[in-house]
Amino acid sequence: MALSATLYSFEVALSDSDRGIYEQLSFRAAQPPSETAEYLATRVLAYCLEYTRGLNFSKGLSEPDVPALTVHDLTGVLTSWIEVGLPEPARLHKAAKACPRVAVYAHRDAASWLPRLAAESIHRADAIEIYAVDLPLIAALAAQLTRRMKFDFVASDRHLYLSFGENTFSGSLTRHRIDSA
Repeated sequence: MALSATLYSFEVALSDSDRGIYEQLSFRAAQPPSETAEYLATRVLAYCLEYTRGLNFSKGLSEPDVPALTVHDLTGVLTSWIEVGLPEPARLHKAAKACPRVAVYAHRDAASWLPRLAAESIHRADAIEIYAVDLPLIAALAAQLTRRMKFDFVASDRHLYLSFGENTFSGSLTRHRIDSA
């Protein structure tokens, strides 16, 4: 018998001064059995950092050809393709051809992955936004995961702060580029 996904509910007080967004978010995210806590934590952070009208989680493993998050405009046109993890170069090539904006949030160390991307032919590689969240911050959120979560999320000058009651964790957000060969 197949294991089912675990559903998490999040209530987040978002203060993103870098983008001028101050919102009370309430959303749910499903974690399939094959997904690590760190991957889920990165998806949640990406959701907060990308928050805008039309942002949605994908259906996950049931639709493997779609990204972790998408943004559609009011007419239903895909405007942002947002990956979590370290996707293959061919997947990023496909994404860059399908959508005007592609962003990636790495959930592990991207040091050995970035040179692989640079060695491949990827459509509009220089326009792909690649972000690395400090790994200890991802681990801190992963360790705090409960089925119903409430926390404050502050982004300011590429520094991120997560507050769970009395506990506050911080880290930075680093932007990387694909260096063409």
